[in-house]
Amino acid sequence: MYNLLDYTHTAKLVMRTNIDIDDALMAEAQKASGRMNKKQTVEEALRLLVRLRRQQEVDSAFGKYSWRGNLAESRKGRGAR
Repeated sequence: MYNLLDYTHTAKLVMRTNIDIDDALMAEAQKASGRMNKKQTVEEALRLLVRLRRQQEVDSAFGKYSWRGNLAESRKGRGAR
């Protein structure tokens, strides 16, 4: 079993699988992603899922760790943007 959260862009593991996907949903996903083929569309969707899960993990940690530092000091040298 493969954990999608452990996926990295440098992974070279390739898994061939056959799945039934709703044709209308695939067509809509291909149009939305701008991908020409189903494989690219599915791979992009999987990467998006992994990225969203990682963001949720980070978001759930918000406020759980105290920050130690001097805010005024850390802002020194920053100009207006």
